[in-house]
Amino acid sequence: MPIRFGVPELLIILVIIVLLFGVGRIGKIAGELGKGIRSFKDGLNSNEKDKDDKKDDVQEKSNETTEEKN
Repeated sequence: MPIRFGVPELLIILVIIVLLFGVGRIGKIAGELGKGIRSFKDGLNSNEKDKDDKKDDVQEKSNETTEEKN
């Protein structure tokens, strides 16, 4: 049976988290989480860019080889 959280339950959980960690610490945690997600996305984008660059290099080399044969 799935657990369903409504608005009152989520507010209670939020209040408990604020009491445990404090507002300042939650802000720091959220900021670090955002930086981590951004870094992860940048890493994925750079990996895709590297793959595209490699494909372009291979195509350029094949074009050069074809031109040399002609």
